[in-house]
Amino acid sequence: MSALLNTPVFGILLSVAAFEIGILISRKTKNPLLNPLLVAIILVIIFLMGLGIPKEQYDLGGSFILFFLGPATVVLAVPLYKQIELLKKDLIPILIGISVGSATSILSVILLSRLFHVDLSVAVSMLPKSVTTAIGMEISKEIGGIVSLSVAVIVLTGITGAVIGPGLLKLFRISDDVAQGIAIGTASHAVGTSKAMELGETQGAMSGLSIGIAGIATVILVPLLMGLLG
Repeated sequence: MSALLNTPVFGILLSVAAFEIGILISRKTKNPLLNPLLVAIILVIIFLMGLGIPKEQYDLGGSFILFFLGPATVVLAVPLYKQIELLKKDLIPILIGISVGSATSILSVILLSRLFHVDLSVAVSMLPKSVTTAIGMEISKEIGGIVSLSVAVIVLTGITGAVIGPGLLKLFRISDDVAQGIAIGTASHAVGTSKAMELGETQGAMSGLSIGIAGIATVILVPLLMGLLG
């Protein structure tokens, strides 16, 4: 057992097993709060803490999974390609909608951080909360944020969007497929996109598109707006 703990296989197997259990629980309960990713995170934490296994040993394999975040994000372009004509038709409204959504995400962090007097390092770390992890980590490094905190906030944002996003769309009577996909993808990146794909192919494609454009917009806007934190 100790030999296995000191190899990348341990972290990979634990992550895959926890996520599979998360999927099983989500399907059985059909409870939106029991998101597979959230369940997997909780199971991994409980397992490591329960057995007293250092995070460094888990990271031997966890880092391999982290490496594939970038390629996995690129794969989201496949459903977008299938909807390319729809993208061409509504290109300007889509670009404007995603850009405004990204700016709103950043400004909400700034305003709430100033309102509640959040520590500057914590506030900075939360600025890239609505972009996918691969992009958010790099933004956090560049602006002097706490990368681990940024990752936690990004994951939490994604799960929250996946859980409450469809409900909010119904509440505000947003029925257009393109608008639904743009809203979920811009607010909750890849985790939200997995939920958008359940709503329909168009929603999934537009949500996947939002990940890339929101990432670019956030890279540009964060340095320009973070000065408002004081």
